[in-house]
Amino acid sequence: MGIQADQNGERQLKIARLRLLGFKSFVEPAELLIEPGLTGVVGPNGCGKSNLLEALRWVMGETSHKSMRAAAMDDVVFAGTQSRPARNMAEVTIFLDNSERKAPAQFNDSDQLEISRRIECEAGSVFRINGKDVRARDVRLLFEDAATGARSPALVRQGRIGEIVNANPQQRRRVLEDAAGIAGLHSRRHEAELRLKGAENNLERLQDLMGQLKTQVNSLKRQARQARRYKEMSGEIRQGEALQYHLRWNAACENVEAEEAALEQAVRGVAQLTQNEAQVIRAHSQAADEMQPLREDEAARGAVLHRLNVEQETLEREEERAQARKQELEDRLAQLESDLEREREREREATQALARLKEEEERLAAAPDASNAAAAAREEMEARAGEREESESALSLLTGRLAALRAERQQLNSAISSEQERIVRLEARDSEVAARLGELEASPDGGPGISGLRAKVSEFSGRVSKLEERVVAAEKALAAVRAKENAARETATEAKLRAQELETEAQTLMKLLKPAEDAKWIPIVGKLRVESGYELALGAALGDDLDASDDARAPARWEAITGKFSDPDLPEGAEPLGKFVKAPKALARRLAQIGIVAAEHGNALQGDLKPGQRLVSKSGDLWRWDGYSAAADAPTASAMRLAERNRLDALTAEAEAARGEAKKAEELLAAIHEEVS
Repeated sequence: MGIQADQNGERQLKIARLRLLGFKSFVEPAELLIEPGLTGVVGPNGCGKSNLLEALRWVMGETSHKSMRAAAMDDVVFAGTQSRPARNMAEVTIFLDNSERKAPAQFNDSDQLEISRRIECEAGSVFRINGKDVRARDVRLLFEDAATGARSPALVRQGRIGEIVNANPQQRRRVLEDAAGIAGLHSRRHEAELRLKGAENNLERLQDLMGQLKTQVNSLKRQARQARRYKEMSGEIRQGEALQYHLRWNAACENVEAEEAALEQAVRGVAQLTQNEAQVIRAHSQAADEMQPLREDEAARGAVLHRLNVEQETLEREEERAQARKQELEDRLAQLESDLEREREREREATQALARLKEEEERLAAAPDASNAAAAAREEMEARAGEREESESALSLLTGRLAALRAERQQLNSAISSEQERIVRLEARDSEVAARLGELEASPDGGPGISGLRAKVSEFSGRVSKLEERVVAAEKALAAVRAKENAARETATEAKLRAQELETEAQTLMKLLKPAEDAKWIPIVGKLRVESGYELALGAALGDDLDASDDARAPARWEAITGKFSDPDLPEGAEPLGKFVKAPKALARRLAQIGIVAAEHGNALQGDLKPGQRLVSKSGDLWRWDGYSAAADAPTASAMRLAERNRLDALTAEAEAARGEAKKAEELLAAIHEEVS
């Protein structure tokens, strides 16, 4: 096998051998020697003959994974078998004889060219010529200059002859160029065209830039003229400002002389005022010596009055705190009474729930038998028994909580009585202080002194009153936060109890709806999803047919029948039941022939039914094509099961919402705890 480059038949490059490692079916290193003459590869189908040709095309630069009969280029790596592990790398190397030095100049230093392509999974492929990394484009040009390549007509793959026969002119041109040995020139010509196009674009852009620069030059010239004009005007302005400053300086000198004369006159006035001040100070000192005994007497009387005022204000504050504590205790008592009433209501609800569960147990015991009825009844009774035990446990907890609340109420009543007695004592003490104060004011030598001292102590008393108001406000704020905390705790408790009740009911329904452990075939009713309100209609339409399974091995079963059918349409005014039911494909045809109508329209539309069709109402009435009709009666076991499944979905959603509310209430309670602390 050789590569011809010129038209006169001169040998340019010769393929000496091909080495494969990990490429498709060649998991172990393999070499194909291509001796002078004709080399043939013979073998049965699937032995890898086509893989040799694909290896040649791949190492010559093939980029299409479809040409390699692969879903991706990584698929050329050996994928492994039951006895051999997969490889992460594939490599193909082709050896060319260059003893005549006909290779391109950059690769013409050795007698042999070693061209390899190596690919790693998810890492791409690398080309090398004589051990040096090169571009894929360099490899393709090397082979195109030698009139061959990955897409060369010389490499004939399966179906290639038909492609050449049916080729369009462009593809035939490619064949002729390869035959003439100018494929490499065509690639270089395309590259040169791209470069010329890029140079042309650069020249156009350069012209645009030159136009922009000319515009900028004109703008800069205009700015330069403005700058020169600005410089000239700035010089004139500086001269005018200098003249103005000189005139201001002359005026300021005249003002300084006038101000110095005024200053001398003011100094003489200050000296006279200083003498007058010394005389006033001497007179004030004499008056202060005479006022000292009077001040000492006034201070003694003020101390007595201050002590009495402090005692009176202290008693008033204690009375206010006692009243606030009394009000807080009364509010707490009212809250506890409300909690007690709520706990009693929960106790009654638990009792009612227990009675309801017993009635449900009796109703289920009396329900008609269906498939696996005995196992379902046993599981339902066990679930109801567990729920009854949980209700009794909750009732015991509520009873203990009620006893604790009653004890706390008794303690609060005792505390309220103690606070009321303290308030009475404080009121008596306040009366005594008021009487004592009146005696002091009525005394002949105490009235005027006390009245004077009251004015001096008023400022201090005002400050104390403000502080007391802040204390009272803080106590009220604390009481409000505690009330908020109690409300949040109550909300969290109610949300938790609601979530527990919903989860208990949902678990009970889940156990009832779960197929019996010994049931061999699961009824198809367990795979249906019915919109709320259509359970009775589906139960009346299908009845015991819902107890059959969709398992192909079951003796009574539903199967999806394939083929073309021309089922008749339902009467006008009837909607297919399948619009409101999500069911397996086996029931689709049956549901399409069952119509939903109002109960008062069923008899009128029964005559329009085709063979196999039925009409049902949401309440469970049935009209059949053969004249049979049945009024709504007690729901069937299948309808009850569907209703319970819908109830289970609703309970699951409600329980999730209740858990979210409980979580929010706990977060609010934690935030309030942090605020109080």
